[in-house]
Amino acid sequence: MEEWVTGRHISFSLDDRSYLAILKREVHRLSIQCGLTDKRVAEIDIVVAEIGSNIIKHAGGGEVLVMLTDTPQPAIEILAIDSGPGITDLARMMQDGISTAKTLGHGLGAVKRLSDFLQIYSVKGWGTILVSRFFIKPAEQYPPKPGAEIRTLLIAKPGERVCGDDYYVRSDRAGIRVFLGDGLGHGVEANKAVAAAVHSFRYCMLSDLGEVLRQMHDDVKRTRGLVGTIAVYSNKTQTWKICGVGNIHARMLTAATSRTYLPYNGIIGHNMPRTINEQETAHMQGKDQVLILCSDGIRTRWDMMKYPAIFRYDMSVLAAAIYKDNARKTDDMSIVIVKVK
Repeated sequence: MEEWVTGRHISFSLDDRSYLAILKREVHRLSIQCGLTDKRVAEIDIVVAEIGSNIIKHAGGGEVLVMLTDTPQPAIEILAIDSGPGITDLARMMQDGISTAKTLGHGLGAVKRLSDFLQIYSVKGWGTILVSRFFIKPAEQYPPKPGAEIRTLLIAKPGERVCGDDYYVRSDRAGIRVFLGDGLGHGVEANKAVAAAVHSFRYCMLSDLGEVLRQMHDDVKRTRGLVGTIAVYSNKTQTWKICGVGNIHARMLTAATSRTYLPYNGIIGHNMPRTINEQETAHMQGKDQVLILCSDGIRTRWDMMKYPAIFRYDMSVLAAAIYKDNARKTDDMSIVIVKVK
């Protein structure tokens, strides 16, 4: 039984129907811990059962990621991922009474009705990603805010109870501050290193990103060290500044272009380069431009042509797609996506 930590996904394999009971039990436990009513808990139980059954029946298995999130508002988030044949007529399959497996056909219709937020992204021959969210409190208490769309995916190495990757994101009137760190190795000691780095970044008042990293270097010297990248967006200048040490991958994407930002060699807390200069780039107005940071638990040779029209969806879909095709499963895995609106 794993501990539910806000901002961290827990992975459930559904390669066999016997694993479905574990998924249902753990999400039920999370729903109760969140203080939801008995009626709402029962509705979430129905949705989880339908999602799991669909993955097993139609895709032959897959993976479900579950997280307690506070972005865009406090919610239970379920990401269902499979490599099945895809859904050829999604609109039709969302109707009650429609089934390709000779069942009653209530699955996706029930999921749509009971979820507070639902998106399904499917490509023929590639598979399907489903994002379902259940708000902890009524949606009207959290009206939509202008600014950035920020989505994260954080999963511990299989078999570990804590994650050695971590992030910090703050969005306010001045802009956005983002940090993604990866503690050396994995497990408890890696988690301590990255937690110390997040604390340093959160309270650092320096503006130059190179100096922020040097301050972080001093603050984490008693840990095993980490690699990390910082990105800061200014609402005033509409520019991004990016600076990193070690193998955190940073890429700026639009539907048609891609630019990678190279970090400096070194280990924060152990050995830092003598010169650290931040890189600056202008935000492309009118474009679906996103910044993606990921740890080395994710392979970086992404083929974005495999994901047609994915920028039209919630960025959790993009995070799940990158994870689906590029997760190493031999280390902690993390993705942070920021889309400035």
